[in-house]
Amino acid sequence: MSDFTEATKAVSNELACAGCGAILKFKPGTLNLVCEYCGAQNPITQPDVKNEIEEIGLDDFLARNFNNEEKIEVATVKCESCGATSTLDPRISSDKCPFCAATLVVKSGTTSTLHKPQYVLPFGIDIQKASANFKSWMNRLWFAPNDLKKYADSADKLNGMYLPFWTFDCNTSSSYTGQRGEDYYVNESYTTTENGKTVTRTRQVTKTRWYPASGNVSNAFDDLLIEATRSLNPGKLRALEPWDLKNLLAYNDKFLSGFRTETYAVDVKQGYTEAKQRMEPEIRSTICRDIGGDRQMIHFVNTTYRNPTFKHILLPVWISAYRYNNKVYQFLVNARTGEVQGERPYSAVKIALAVICGLVLAILLYSLFGQSN
Repeated sequence: MSDFTEATKAVSNELACAGCGAILKFKPGTLNLVCEYCGAQNPITQPDVKNEIEEIGLDDFLARNFNNEEKIEVATVKCESCGATSTLDPRISSDKCPFCAATLVVKSGTTSTLHKPQYVLPFGIDIQKASANFKSWMNRLWFAPNDLKKYADSADKLNGMYLPFWTFDCNTSSSYTGQRGEDYYVNESYTTTENGKTVTRTRQVTKTRWYPASGNVSNAFDDLLIEATRSLNPGKLRALEPWDLKNLLAYNDKFLSGFRTETYAVDVKQGYTEAKQRMEPEIRSTICRDIGGDRQMIHFVNTTYRNPTFKHILLPVWISAYRYNNKVYQFLVNARTGEVQGERPYSAVKIALAVICGLVLAILLYSLFGQSN
C-alpha cells in the first residue's frame, strides 16, 4: 500500500465523526470541524507554538529542488474544458467544474505530487452569507438576463474553493541613469481671428530643461501576492484583495474538509518571475522620486534582487460559473471579507427594449412640447 493511500486513510479516520461515523466538515468562521448529521463539533488543534509565519529561502529551495518533506501527493481531477486541476472527494463520481460549469470526467487513481502548502487562510463566511452578497451584487446589474437573476437565487451554485497563491519577500537595489526635467515658463505671441479681424495675443507656455541624472535606490517588498492559478480572470482575482494574511494558520488538511482545492498551475519559479515583473513599477516610481524635478526620464535600470523568500498558501473563495450564449462568466466572493467580483453578461433583448422605450419617450416629448412651441 502506498504512503499516499496510508496518509489518506489516516486523514479520513480523523475526519470521521465519533458519534455517527459521518465525515466532519470545516465550519466557516470557526476553528471547528462539524458533523452535519448529529451536530458534533471537534476543534482543530494548532501547533503549540507562537503563530509566527515563516518564509522559505528561494535560492536554497531551488537548489534543493524541494525535498520529500516539502511534497504532498493529492487525488486530483482535471477539467477537459478549461484545464483547471483541483482536488475531488474520492466518493464523488461526477461533478461540475466550478471554474467553467462543464461536466467533469472523473478518472480514478489520478494523483499529483506538489509542493505542500505551508499556510492556509480558513473560510470566514459561510455559503449563506456569500450567497446573500452575491445576490445583492447581482441585483445591482442593469440589463442582466433573467436567468442570471434566478441563478443567483440558488445558494448551491456557489462552490467553496481554496485557491493556490505564492507570496514573495525581497530586497532590491537598483542603479539607474536618466534625466531630470525642470519646467520654466515663457510668454509667446500668437495670432488669432476675432470678429473677423486678425489680432495678436500673448500666452504662457511651459518648457523643460533636461539635466543628466543617475543614482541607486533600494526597495523592500513584503508579502507580494502572486496567484498560482490560470483558471480565473487575474484582474477580478486581484480585485478581491486585500487579504488578511496576518491571520494565516499552519496548513492542516482538516481546514479543507468540505471544500475543493485547486492545485497550482504556476510553480514557484514562474511565480518569482511574475513577482519581479510586479516589482518593476514600484522600483521605477522610487527612481522617479529619487531623480526629482518636475519630469523624469529613465534610460537604464539594473536591479539586484537580494534574499528572496516565499510562502505557498491557500486562500478561500466562493466561486461560481455561469454559461450564457456559449460563453462562461465567473463570479467570485472573497470568503474572508465578502467582496464580490465577476464578469457579467448583458441581455440583448433588455437593451433593445430600453432603446425602443427611449425612442418612444423622445417622440412623445417632442409631440407634446415641440408642437406647443
